[in-house]
Amino acid sequence: MKTGRMKKHRYSNEFKITAVRLAEHPDIKTQDVATALSIHPFMLSRWKKEVRDGVLKGSPHAGLKDMEEKVAEQKQIRELERRLRKAEIENDLLKKAIQFNLEKHQTSSNS
Repeated sequence: MKTGRMKKHRYSNEFKITAVRLAEHPDIKTQDVATALSIHPFMLSRWKKEVRDGVLKGSPHAGLKDMEEKVAEQKQIRELERRLRKAEIENDLLKKAIQFNLEKHQTSSNS
């Protein structure tokens, strides 16, 4: 049986600053950045506070542009998933409306 603390992952200041810079982009949500970087959104929020307070300092990763693209892809995926859910709901409603009209037509023609 394994007990004890969970393994902590140590992130470099460069990684943290890069994540914060991504999350500060006006068109990008903190949740999307966290998902794209496989970190918890609370951790990213804490890093944002540390940058504001001057505790966390440094330069962003040289691959910031690549990370921005990954986050943009994550944002696009979330939007497509939202649109798919909406289309599925609309499709279900249309199926029910068609079924209702068919049943209504059958009962009125039997009378």
